[in-house]
Amino acid sequence: MTRNQVRSVTDAVGSIDMPDAQDEAAESKDSKKKARKGGKRGKKGPLGRLALFYRQVVAELRKVVWPTRSQLTTYTTVVIVFVVIMIGIVTLIDSGFSQVVKYVFG
Repeated sequence: MTRNQVRSVTDAVGSIDMPDAQDEAAESKDSKKKARKGGKRGKKGPLGRLALFYRQVVAELRKVVWPTRSQLTTYTTVVIVFVVIMIGIVTLIDSGFSQVVKYVFG
């Protein structure tokens, strides 16, 4: 295996490999910057954080691929049919067990 293959395997399981020169350069630049506490969210109050959360939720909901009406009716029909079949199976098993219990305990 090459060094890159070893790195990708070890990184996938979460172990730490030797840093590259690029990583060391990035770390030295980051250490020169002034450390901030809390980042962007640290400066906002509770209402600001709540507004940020709301904006993020709306942004994520815009990314959702919503089903069409025909897909929705198909999915709903499949779920209802599956539930009815499962009710039938459970009913048959329950009546079978009740007959066995009546036969055994009389």
